[in-house]
Amino acid sequence: MRGLYLDCFSGISGDKLRKLPVKGYDLRVSRVTRGDLGGVKVDVAIGAAKQSGRGLRELRRTIEGSGLSRAVRSRALAAFEALVDAEAHVHRIPRERVHLHEVGAVDAIVDIVGAMIGLEALGWPRVVCSPLHIGSGMVTMEHGTFPVPAPAVAALLSGKPCYATEVQGELVTPTGAALAVTLAEDFGPLPSMRLQKVGYGAGSKEYDHHPNLLRALLGDLLDEGAVRETVLVLETTIDDMNPQLYGHLMDRLFAAGALEVFYTPIQMKKNRPGTMVTVICPQPRLEEVTAVIFRETTTIGFRYLPMGRIELGRRIETVTTPWGRVRLKVSVHNGEVVQATPEYEDCRAAALKARVPLKRVQQAAVHAFEHAGREGRAVARARRSPGRRGGAGRKRRRRRA
Repeated sequence: MRGLYLDCFSGISGDKLRKLPVKGYDLRVSRVTRGDLGGVKVDVAIGAAKQSGRGLRELRRTIEGSGLSRAVRSRALAAFEALVDAEAHVHRIPRERVHLHEVGAVDAIVDIVGAMIGLEALGWPRVVCSPLHIGSGMVTMEHGTFPVPAPAVAALLSGKPCYATEVQGELVTPTGAALAVTLAEDFGPLPSMRLQKVGYGAGSKEYDHHPNLLRALLGDLLDEGAVRETVLVLETTIDDMNPQLYGHLMDRLFAAGALEVFYTPIQMKKNRPGTMVTVICPQPRLEEVTAVIFRETTTIGFRYLPMGRIELGRRIETVTTPWGRVRLKVSVHNGEVVQATPEYEDCRAAALKARVPLKRVQQAAVHAFEHAGREGRAVARARRSPGRRGGAGRKRRRRRA
């Protein structure tokens, strides 16, 4: 499976990713230097008229009414929905009332849709993003001057790894943050891959002693498959504990680092009904789990043994259904998807809000995932096999004597 690593050592903004020829607008591509490193910069000329803001409804009509593939449209809309949700959160208003200013302008549509078209051309590789360098200082926007990261960026990056240095400026823009959280399946170091190509996208600003570039590394992932490890399996049998305590026990075991906890009803000596408590935990967490077992149960001992475990590689993907966005847990083996399971809580929340059956939301999520995968593979095959061009391969006519 192909992988794309976004090395955001200088943040991420929309102008580092756009590559979309929009009819009626001018794209200007130039090679520039940032900190003695060469990169490609793309500017979108949208004319002298000031671009008005757009709401999500208008953006949805614009994107869905285009001739783009469904996979590109759905992912682009997911990025814009993430932006709208972030703005709604920081301004404490319903998402329907969010009015995107510069975010909804044509250049932002070029940024986001162009990134999706580029990924489709690459066959939808798995995207991994480095921790985000957000910059520091203050940034002036339409609503005033705010500290970096801007409020919408901070909302978008909730739960994502980021850091700041002495570089003054906004290195992660709302558009860049939306692209990162929508595209990246994981955040962390460069995964093991057979590197094929490296590209540099240049930002507009120049900083002293700091190249304003986004580096993208493309290659074949090497370690996406079944993970083999050794875990510990702990067992103890109990016949004299208040049943009300088992729920609390499970919570405490998971908090101590257990990977799995389950209870089995058994028949014990003296014909007493009892419970077998089974805990699976990583070897380094044995002491913490042991402390919980002795503190929270009536047992005076337990058995444990090491056991091998094989676990499929997993990632989280997000799809758009008629009732909202839903995350799926995707299991991969030898580069092939073998299971895609919608997240229950996402489906349940969407079903309750829309008052539709839960199973319909689950089915729609799986269908959206499968459809996006088929479109991505079809585009990749088409680009690898462009077909014959005018007259190629035809037999030459013999000249007349």
